[in-house]
Amino acid sequence: MTRIEQILQEIARLPEDQRLTLAHRILEAGEPEVTDDVQRAWDIEIRERIGRYDRGEARSRPATDVFRNLDSRLGS
Repeated sequence: MTRIEQILQEIARLPEDQRLTLAHRILEAGEPEVTDDVQRAWDIEIRERIGRYDRGEARSRPATDVFRNLDSRLGS
């Protein structure tokens, strides 16, 4: 048995909330570090997007539609 298989067996014995926390931490560990400049740029982008939405310059649609569209584009 490989080390990964052993780890997976141990994970399977964890309560669901701990498995989800572990999954989140693993995914987070693979992300690049966010610098202050990047965070500021995202903050500006978010504010601009909200402003466009509030002014009626952007429209929204249900998440189910967005995911359905993505699934069809990815061939799922």
